[in-house]
Amino acid sequence: MGMELLAYDHLDVFHTGEELVRAKRDQIEGIITILPWIATIDAFQHWMYTHPDHTREQRRDHWLVLRKRFGGTEDYSGYEQILARQWQRQLHLFEVPFYYIEYGIAQLGALQVWRSAKQNHVQALADYRNALALGGSRPLPDLFEAAGIKWDFSVDTLEPLVGALQDELNALDD
Repeated sequence: MGMELLAYDHLDVFHTGEELVRAKRDQIEGIITILPWIATIDAFQHWMYTHPDHTREQRRDHWLVLRKRFGGTEDYSGYEQILARQWQRQLHLFEVPFYYIEYGIAQLGALQVWRSAKQNHVQALADYRNALALGGSRPLPDLFEAAGIKWDFSVDTLEPLVGALQDELNALDD
């Protein structure tokens, strides 16, 4: 994810004109939409495992509460049954429980690297390569530190990242 965002400003090698704008918009919008989905899936599976005796109805109801909390502005009128079962499309819940949050962690790290690169590309790239060189030899918080980014998922870290994404979308509209 970090490399995808570092390559973001070089998409003109592959795309031009409206196609370039569309590719960039797809990248940014994909990040914006995946983060709430990851939060929904993670909260849902935590609830399921901490309520092992839940009923089918309780599971449906809790999913709907989470979709309301983290979901968008979509109107599911007439499609309520699809919404109630939407969680089933996420295979991670069945195959690799509690792994999906890793994508959120990786994306937030990648966004920080991207934002740093916009401020000082040479330093951000050097820090990123330093972290990659450590591979799996260190815990994730240490890798974030080596990359010059924060192991912090609070509003203090998220707000400027979302602001940078919004700025990027606004620039595409100009």
